[in-house]
Amino acid sequence: MRTIQMTLDDDLVKTVDHVSKQLHTSRSAFTRKALREALARYNLEQLERKHRQGYERHPVAADELSVWETEQAWGDE
Repeated sequence: MRTIQMTLDDDLVKTVDHVSKQLHTSRSAFTRKALREALARYNLEQLERKHRQGYERHPVAADELSVWETEQAWGDE
C-alpha cells in the first residue's frame, strides 16, 4: 500500500470522519472504498458510452429482431 497526500475541504473531511466512525472503519478505508466504487462507476459509464456509440454507428434495422418475436413469453397466455 502507498501513502499519498490529498487536499480536501474541511467540511468533506468532517463528514467522512463522521461516517467512517459510524461504519466502524478508518478514514483511509472509507476513502479507498469510495474511490474503488467511483472507478467502477466510471468504467461502467465508459462501457455504456461505447455500447451507445456502437448502436449510433450501426443502428438496429427495423426487422433485425423480428426473428425473436415467436420466442417472447409475456406470461399472459
